Amino acid sequence: MHGLNPQQNAAVAHCDGPMLVLAGAGSGKTRVIVEKIAYLISSGRYPAKRIAAITFTNKSAKEMRERVVRRAHHERGRRAEGEQDFEGLTICTFHALGLKLLQIEHAKVGLKRGFSIFDADDTAAQLKDLLPGAKPDAVQAAQQLISRAKNGGLSPQQALEAAQSTREREAAVLYGKYQARLSAFNAVDFDDLIRLPVELLENDEEAALAWRERIGYLLVDECQDTNDAQYRLLKALAGPKGNFTCVGDDDQSIYAWRGANPENLSQLAQDYPALKIVKLEQNYRCSNRVLRAANALIANNPHEHPKTLWSAQADGERIRVWECRDSAHEAERVAAEIHFLGTARKVEWSEFCILFRGNFQSRVLEKALQLLRVPYHLSGGTAFLDRGEVKDALSWLRLIANPEDDSAFLRAVQSPKREVGATTLAKLAELAQHAHLPLSRAAESIGLLKQLPARSANALSGFTDIVRHLRGEATRLPPAELVRQLNERSGLLAALRAQCKNEQMFVIRRGNLDELAEWFEGGPSGRSRGSGAAELAAQLALLTHADKNDAGNQVRLMSMHAAKGLEFRYVFIVGVEDGTLPHEASIDEGRLDEERRLLYVGITRAKEQLWLSHSREAQKWGSKLRLQPSRFLDELPAAELQRDGADPVADAARKQERASAGFAAIKALLET
Repeated sequence: MHGLNPQQNAAVAHCDGPMLVLAGAGSGKTRVIVEKIAYLISSGRYPAKRIAAITFTNKSAKEMRERVVRRAHHERGRRAEGEQDFEGLTICTFHALGLKLLQIEHAKVGLKRGFSIFDADDTAAQLKDLLPGAKPDAVQAAQQLISRAKNGGLSPQQALEAAQSTREREAAVLYGKYQARLSAFNAVDFDDLIRLPVELLENDEEAALAWRERIGYLLVDECQDTNDAQYRLLKALAGPKGNFTCVGDDDQSIYAWRGANPENLSQLAQDYPALKIVKLEQNYRCSNRVLRAANALIANNPHEHPKTLWSAQADGERIRVWECRDSAHEAERVAAEIHFLGTARKVEWSEFCILFRGNFQSRVLEKALQLLRVPYHLSGGTAFLDRGEVKDALSWLRLIANPEDDSAFLRAVQSPKREVGATTLAKLAELAQHAHLPLSRAAESIGLLKQLPARSANALSGFTDIVRHLRGEATRLPPAELVRQLNERSGLLAALRAQCKNEQMFVIRRGNLDELAEWFEGGPSGRSRGSGAAELAAQLALLTHADKNDAGNQVRLMSMHAAKGLEFRYVFIVGVEDGTLPHEASIDEGRLDEERRLLYVGITRAKEQLWLSHSREAQKWGSKLRLQPSRFLDELPAAELQRDGADPVADAARKQERASAGFAAIKALLET
């Protein structure tokens, strides 16, 4: 534990009983988790195979795994067996842990081996079918209500009993029908990966004891972001002894809209009276000015465990507060400042980040950066798994793994297009229903195929031959090779070549299919020949866009929600006006605490310098609207801010420096 500060050391050394580490922004919480894993193993308390570290994203799990590997290499340098000591360690998301549990305990929750995982689009398609004639908004609202019930750990019956309005009762009834359909398809959705393990462990003491033996010690990162079902899963796995370390920061809880419950940090103390609490308050990221501003802002929120972050670093420059005419002027100022710092001071573009409250604010910023030829990356584009060719390949994988997955069959049989139209599929569905068969099994039945037009029957027969062949290959081929064969044998690659108007587009889209295969090439779980299509499909369902997002040397544009966990040398936060930050709905409903935490997260992304900008007016429905600076600006200490016009001498010097740099750039351009 060399190099840890006293609080970090205390967090690592406490291994008996429950612990909560309140880790402020930039306080080295990931290092504490990694060092604690190493300490648990080296002290002989737990072997690696009985330790599980739980994160909220695949990206953070991957980063933590890499740090553990580096730590293992360091350990190996001191003693021969060091790296082996870390083998069998579990580092994954809540959902990945739930998936692992269900794959082992599938029979106990009414699932067959090789079950499918439905994504949001699959769920929407099923609900649309169960709500004939419903508008998309109504389907989406029903989907959100069902997801909320599942995140609350409620079964359909419990959701019906808890319903307090006609709308909630209707959603609970729909939830029951939807769950019955999932059961018929031998499938679960993303929310079930938490709900079903909770249901099993809370109602089956034998299973709970077995899993507590399997996982002797739990470490949970970002605990303030747990929803009710995730918290119950933590409790069920930890049991009454509570051998766990939860790491979190109530000041960075910004996902209430997604079901996160920051009160879970307080609930820990009630459920585990012996809970030991350690605060990490030394920040290793930000300048002291940034920290003082962040502390003053967040002090306006209620706290059960107040923290005051401090840093051994220099004060740094004051926080610039810009008042702009409108969002276009604001974007021009931000882009110009980035261009100046990037070119005149030779700062890498990747050192800059522009943060905003809502994605709609990005368009004008993109335009301003493009005009100055500043390279940028906008987070939150089309998710990798939402790309058409990727969803097509995934539907094939799901069908290979699970013949009862009708949703996967319907997409795969039409990817690529073959002589199987909507009329044929409707007839096949009718025949399958009468025969009590899933669609893929019905398509394999010679007796049923004879009742279809010959052309369509031949096309279906050819399709099922390919699926049957790939299903056989899945038992013997390495996973990556199976995906490559699938892309060829299914006809997906040939169809892509025919669809793409030029070679460049074909290369890009083929690259997406290649990436599917590459993800399984020597993946983190040590996948090998025979691991099968079921694991492939399940693991792919847990991937997110963030896992494949490498922006390179570009300015980052992202929402403040997306910025959590990241850090940049220079940070610009735009749109700091009442109605935007805090959001209008939060002002109307008196819910300012989470909006304040959101700005706190944005501020604490800045390592060296921070800009906050707001506009005087905006265009709305064809007329000008007067805007007010965010009320949060008044909560920041005036001594840490430099507002426009407050220091004319400094402003004049800054203006002269930028003008000189601009002249030099023009001169250099003319001389080339």
